[in-house]
Amino acid sequence: MSDVVSLSGAFKPQGAKLRIGLLRLTDAAPVIVAHEFGYFAEEGVDTELSVEPSWANIADKLAYGFLDAAVIVPPLAFAVDLGLRGAAQKLIVPYTISLGGNTVTLAKTLAQRIKERAAGTGMSVVQSLAQEIREQPMTLGIVHAYSTHNLLLRYWLATASIVAGRDVKLTVVPPARAVEALQSGQISGFCAGAPWGEVAVRAGAGATVATSHDIWKNAPEKAFAARARWADDHPEALHGALRALLRAAKFCDAPENASYTAALLSRRKYLDVDSHAILASLPGGAIAPDNVSMFFRDAATFPWRSQALWFLREMVRWDLLDRTADIRTLAAEVYRPDIYRAAVSGAGLSVPGTDSKIEGAHQTAWMLEAEPSPIAMAPDGFCDDALFDPDKLTDPALHNP
Repeated sequence: MSDVVSLSGAFKPQGAKLRIGLLRLTDAAPVIVAHEFGYFAEEGVDTELSVEPSWANIADKLAYGFLDAAVIVPPLAFAVDLGLRGAAQKLIVPYTISLGGNTVTLAKTLAQRIKERAAGTGMSVVQSLAQEIREQPMTLGIVHAYSTHNLLLRYWLATASIVAGRDVKLTVVPPARAVEALQSGQISGFCAGAPWGEVAVRAGAGATVATSHDIWKNAPEKAFAARARWADDHPEALHGALRALLRAAKFCDAPENASYTAALLSRRKYLDVDSHAILASLPGGAIAPDNVSMFFRDAATFPWRSQALWFLREMVRWDLLDRTADIRTLAAEVYRPDIYRAAVSGAGLSVPGTDSKIEGAHQTAWMLEAEPSPIAMAPDGFCDDALFDPDKLTDPALHNP
């Protein structure tokens, strides 16, 4: 195990209080590690973690000031900022928490039928699922309307000419309730973050038919969002919090730390599930390496404005955001790579020299220009080989089946 320090109880920080909300998800790992190992405290930030039952709770507590920051799905950060689901509260996203880690998990018999049809006909899994949807009504669970899961699932289904809401019903199920909903027959499947797909598999209730990697390789998943007012009032504390998260991200990405990280997250006060279910989605612990949550490598922590624009474009596409919205301005106001750069300045970390890139342009490993040295990057291709050029935004309706 590398880079372990004393637990947070050994520190008595005198700096700003930072209340951070999170859900029972594997990719909350950097925040939990930074808190438990005292990384926040060493930066003079007095953190209090609040484990919430749903994304709706996270949004409401940010909006009304009961939380200062949260591990959040990026579309929800925009929704809170704009007041699209309740009270508005200006937020900033200066840091990306994780890449990947989601699964599309279906009821076991349904998954088997879909996989057998795909194998026997040469169809892709999503084409086989599409045929099943056309033959019988189906309800799939998503963790929130304004979630990466909703947008990725819709994108994937649309490649097989299935329009969610028209051809298949989507219903909101908090991540920690997804397995129960699957077992009860309330839903036929769900798209959720780790460890809940693995929990369903271990319970014999479901089987994974796709991962976020199958939809968008190394897709951005969770972000660290802070209330803009708190960030303005505590700029040095925010910088310190980001440095603590970076240190924790490196720890969580190290394969030799996987078992320790899983054990820490499995504690009752955090995820409260079998550590082996958590281990399955961590670097170094995964059976399927393509389905791990990434926390540091591949510039995973950088808040790309091109990715913000992709989320916003998809929100417009699926009528979650008015098409008259100025998404360029919104992306620039919420996503703050300038704060990220200021926080890590002098730390010897290579940082991208641009705020945006063409998303989906790489089906194989590549090198990103950065300062002071290039960054080795993993593939970032979409399942339909599409390219998203942030400088050439197209009408979202052109992408619909």
